Amino acid sequence: MLGTASAAYAVDWNPVPPTEYRVVPGDTLWSIAGRFLQRPWEWRDVWRGNPDIDNPDLIYPGDRIVLDHRGDQSFLRLDQGGVGSERLSPRIRVTPLINPVPVIPLQAIVPFLTRPQVIEAEALDNMPYVVDLAEEHVIGGPGDRVYVRSIHADQPVDFTILRPGQPYRDPDTAAILGHEAAFIADATLEITGDPATLAIQRSEKEVRIGDRVIPARRFDLGSGFFPHAARRGLRGHILSVLDGVSQIGQFSVVAIDRGRNEGVQTGDVFEIWQKGESVRDTIKPEFGEKLVGNEVRAGVLMVFLPYRRVSFALVMNAERFIHVLDSV
Repeated sequence: MLGTASAAYAVDWNPVPPTEYRVVPGDTLWSIAGRFLQRPWEWRDVWRGNPDIDNPDLIYPGDRIVLDHRGDQSFLRLDQGGVGSERLSPRIRVTPLINPVPVIPLQAIVPFLTRPQVIEAEALDNMPYVVDLAEEHVIGGPGDRVYVRSIHADQPVDFTILRPGQPYRDPDTAAILGHEAAFIADATLEITGDPATLAIQRSEKEVRIGDRVIPARRFDLGSGFFPHAARRGLRGHILSVLDGVSQIGQFSVVAIDRGRNEGVQTGDVFEIWQKGESVRDTIKPEFGEKLVGNEVRAGVLMVFLPYRRVSFALVMNAERFIHVLDSV
């Protein structure tokens, strides 16, 4: 029987975990953890990185991960004889010219890291906006110029043009938590002033009067985070499923109604719960009771991009059909 990594916290190992595993291209930290653990987000509790090497928590294709035991404790470590690493000195680990395995499948979330998808509720009214298009155009595309109000002289020259969409609302209070933001175009500043002149460089949709403008930026997920259980007692709901799909399943990107204001962090893992089925007492119908069963777990999601009041998360496991307004 496998022991826990900590006397204060019980880790659920798989019934028959492998004694070792060789990392292959296409693996993620989540998929590797799932080979050993029933709850992959407990990886940090059982991983023992080597303090004598740089970046001891990074794992590369070719590395060999070993399940080891010390007394009544079980843990995972990197075998220093693995293909993916070679120990040459106490503080040097030479790795092949390849990237470490990502925490989660990056192809599922890259569009959400390169383009803003949320306009914060408090920011909408104060954002720079397209007030008109040059040369009497009604809509604009690459090569066209637009006039924008409220751009300050000290702002950068690269901008993203967005279009506000439906609001994200708190399911309990109906308060607006933010707005969906559709990417419209990339643009560069040509002439400062009020209005400033921007040149459209690349667009996915035609630019229109009223579109909002923000400095271009990229969200860097990086590799310095680990999946971990969200703060105890933090509950919320799935607000929407993104990327133009209607079904929610494994690797769907969803928005939840909790964000940095509530302490949500990158890597937070939430279980997804659904209301139990309603049943009626037919044995003693005089009571007329309509009973609701216990909540049923439907899957697991992990936050990869928290905003102030909403967060984007990737559904890691789907055990049932998942729906908007399911609890997390």
